[in-house]
Amino acid sequence: MQSASEPRTRTVLGALLASAVAGALLATPAAAQPHRPGSPLTPSAAPAAPAPATGTGTGTEAGTRAATATGAGTRPGAAARAAIQRALDDIARSGTPGVLATLDDRGSRWTGEAGVADLRTGRERQARDHFRIGSITKSYVATVILQLEAEGVLDLDDTVERWLPGVVTGNGHDGSAITVRQLLNHTSGVKSYTDDPTHLHNFFGAGFLKHRYDDYRPADLVRIAMRYAPDFAPGTSWYYSNTNYVLAGMIIEKATGNSFEHEVDHRLLRPLGLRNTVTPRSTVTMPRPAGRGYAMFEPGGPVHDVTELNATFTWAAGDMISTTGDTGRFLRALITGRLLPPAQQKELTTAVAADPAVVEDGAYALGIYPRTLSCGVKVWGHTGGTTGSGSEAFITADGKRSLVTNVNGNWGGPAPDPVEAAFCTP
Repeated sequence: MQSASEPRTRTVLGALLASAVAGALLATPAAAQPHRPGSPLTPSAAPAAPAPATGTGTGTEAGTRAATATGAGTRPGAAARAAIQRALDDIARSGTPGVLATLDDRGSRWTGEAGVADLRTGRERQARDHFRIGSITKSYVATVILQLEAEGVLDLDDTVERWLPGVVTGNGHDGSAITVRQLLNHTSGVKSYTDDPTHLHNFFGAGFLKHRYDDYRPADLVRIAMRYAPDFAPGTSWYYSNTNYVLAGMIIEKATGNSFEHEVDHRLLRPLGLRNTVTPRSTVTMPRPAGRGYAMFEPGGPVHDVTELNATFTWAAGDMISTTGDTGRFLRALITGRLLPPAQQKELTTAVAADPAVVEDGAYALGIYPRTLSCGVKVWGHTGGTTGSGSEAFITADGKRSLVTNVNGNWGGPAPDPVEAAFCTP
């Protein structure tokens, strides 16, 4: 995804929102969009939002709702919590229905929220709310591939053709010239299926209401990409392509003989105890608890509840569902080396030059990327935007402090980025 990439985050909203709308669909800090809960939905406009409420983290402050703090040790610094909460309040005031953030500092967890999870009932967002994590899914996919390399099952320098013969071909695409590594760091040149105008219309535009329950196979998504010429010869440039991670998911299945969902569950979710993280495949409802997800398909247009959808239109490029707590735990295990041997850990964080208009530092590694904040602190992570949900997940290289955020609407005005508040405030 590049032409609408998520990775950039100047204003959380602008970034979080822009991604889905632009078709980035799961890349990075971009687009904020709705996520979905569980009961069937009608594609009708949602009611007007109540006046945005503001919240705060444990230890209430005047005029705010109390959030929660858990974990042993000293709670994250009061200044950081207050700065994050101000950012959340500003996001809600800018028009986004609701926003949630969890800060973990050396094992002490604090969750703040603002706005609402449900425009109809006014229910507040909760620390345990599930939401669609979009392109943060890519971090899980890259981890499984790296584990398979460590086991000798495959090699990052294997060609795509070796594992998926005849799949990447046509209009100049050549799977025999593309490596697994190039899929993971977006240097393959393979066209992103989410750039297809029809796909954009059906899943990020007005066509969503008609097509939200359409079911896709991974090969269907790849075939969309093969209708177009590659963006460049493999290894000669960089472009954020969601097709890369659909292909990576297909390689996981071919190499293991198991489904992508099984491998993620067996290798990552169960060992880490991530009971609130799921790979939904074609399940359209959300695990509970969950708020609603909302979208406008044109500026100033009606607000639609887009909670329910069939995420096979993203699959391994961004279909996973999680919570702020689970996402933070996964990111910490990944960055601190609990999931990969040293050689693969080094591969994980080996970055190539990328488009700075898409990822802020102009660098992208394997399913994660570095971001240097205004205060000079460097964090690692990914962002994700899909219809009805926009998320950010970042952590310091030593794993001591992480922040995971989610917004449940794809509109709103400029607002501060909680990531800056979390890592640039003591």
